[in-house]
Amino acid sequence: VVKIRLQQQKGSSPELFKYKGPIHSARTIIHEEGIFGLWAGAAPTVMRNGTNQAAMFTAKNAFDVILWKKHEGDQKVLQPWQSMISGFLAGTAGPGMIYAIQTIYAEEGLQALWKGLLPRLMRIPPGQAIMWAVADQIIGLYERRYIYSAAS
Repeated sequence: VVKIRLQQQKGSSPELFKYKGPIHSARTIIHEEGIFGLWAGAAPTVMRNGTNQAAMFTAKNAFDVILWKKHEGDQKVLQPWQSMISGFLAGTAGPGMIYAIQTIYAEEGLQALWKGLLPRLMRIPPGQAIMWAVADQIIGLYERRYIYSAAS
């Protein structure tokens, strides 16, 4: 809530902004709306992020199988560069992509499909690439140390 309120302030004169910074914003929200005001709108965000993460994990696993022939329980640990490629590609996937494309095209035209693309591509796929490179190494270490060594 604090971040969104700060981002939503409009105008060219910072001295007229209601919220002066993150701490001032949090204090103002608590004073005006109570402590639970800090979590206003959290339920839709949690639901959105839940579906996004479900799609991302599914896409990451699918890319691991397609690109690297990695299957559950095969004791194969991907190299960091492999995880980065799978994670990057998973970061480009999302639920309801075809419906979204059709709707945007119908309502706003072909060029509207590219609005905001560059900032999003600069943020999400590289972040997913790094996250998966690290996560797969940690998972591989855990599996080798606790699962596969215990089975031997």
